[in-house]
Amino acid sequence: MNDRMSLAPDAARQLATTTKTSPQMRGITPRYLLRALPWVDVESGVFRVNRRRTYVLGDDRISTHTDQGSPRIIPGDLRELPYLRDADDALLAELAGAFTEVTFESGQMLAQDGDAHDRLWVLVQGRAEKRVSGRYGEDAVLEVIGDGQFFDLDAWTRAEAMPYRVRALTPGVALCVERSVLAGLCDRDAGLRGAMDAYLATDGVLPGAEVPVDLTAGHVGEPDLPGTFVDYEDTPREYHMTLAQTVLRVHTRVADLYNGPIDQTRAQSTLTVHALRERQEASLLNHPEFGLFHNVAPGQRVQARTGSPTPDDLDELLTRVWKQPGYFVAHPRAIAAFGRECTRRGVPPVIDNRFGSPLLTWRGVPLLPSDKVRFSGRAGIGTTEILLMRVGEAEQGVIGLRPAKIADEVEPGLAMRNMGVDQKGITSYLMTAYFNSAVLVEDALAVLQNVEVSNYHDYS
Repeated sequence: MNDRMSLAPDAARQLATTTKTSPQMRGITPRYLLRALPWVDVESGVFRVNRRRTYVLGDDRISTHTDQGSPRIIPGDLRELPYLRDADDALLAELAGAFTEVTFESGQMLAQDGDAHDRLWVLVQGRAEKRVSGRYGEDAVLEVIGDGQFFDLDAWTRAEAMPYRVRALTPGVALCVERSVLAGLCDRDAGLRGAMDAYLATDGVLPGAEVPVDLTAGHVGEPDLPGTFVDYEDTPREYHMTLAQTVLRVHTRVADLYNGPIDQTRAQSTLTVHALRERQEASLLNHPEFGLFHNVAPGQRVQARTGSPTPDDLDELLTRVWKQPGYFVAHPRAIAAFGRECTRRGVPPVIDNRFGSPLLTWRGVPLLPSDKVRFSGRAGIGTTEILLMRVGEAEQGVIGLRPAKIADEVEPGLAMRNMGVDQKGITSYLMTAYFNSAVLVEDALAVLQNVEVSNYHDYS
């Protein structure tokens, strides 16, 4: 016998309606990068960046690989040395084979200023700092170098004394080659000798610098004025539209019978659009061809001096993008690590509201979090990078690219095209997001590399 005196809730719910949400998706992020970039509509599908002619520029890294447990130079990457750009593969292989492995400890002096520099050093793993004595005898840091960087090419090539000293900041491994090996190759190869002589004759020319325009100023009287013209790059870079794409399938039976109160097709397309936009942001950061992290010029790369991202490191980035810096972009864990370093020093970052959210800023520049910023190694103990960029076409910065107009467009640069119904009664929709990004001038981007996020401090 039922002793209940009123209708049970379980039974009552059979007659009640349900208030429900639209489908939620954990993978949706604020996508600050897509919101921060100014977007330029491209009419033809191709965007060409015309620049002044510059001197040849590489990526200032010599890559290595591991062979039977020992590091080895990749011969083709020796073309980073200006006079080896046109060398044949056999010569590069011989030079790469002459490198020997050297291990070093933290604090060890790798080179002293004023000493004869008879070895070229390539850091395989580890960090080191270049130091020099200032005008009044003070100790000054010139630069921190890391994996793949080398020193000092100019002194080694010219057989001159080291202009600075190099001290290891961490334990590591390097590969070194004697200058006598280079001299022997030059004696045997006339082409290499000519290329080296041309390099030695271009004293003071920085790789990547623009070809100068002849001008005069401050004259009196009637001197002869110099004639000049501004030369352009012969093969300017062109950016073609790339895409993120998928086919969304919705059964007509589902769309007909279960379409209220939430439209099934709309709900499916909304989640798919979010997934496409997430992939778009990841590609803009990490794509090996056009991703921003892969398009930072050599002189725009900074090494984290102590591992953790410090205010000094971000200030160093700002010296690279000092003309109207727009945004830092970093992994949330890197931003948290930077916050800890600021707290440790008693200089908490200012909070500013951008894009409807409170964001940390440094020197007035917001730090945009993005989980698309990659780690080398595991996210908990690996290293990551922090990007700084100037944005806008008028500012000669970084811009986003998208088609001016496409058929069946549901959002700018994103189309949803009905592909029809198949014999199983399934309607297919081709979902396509077209996009790209362009760096108009090299100094619009800079990156802080080898950033560690696992250091914590006791504030008690």
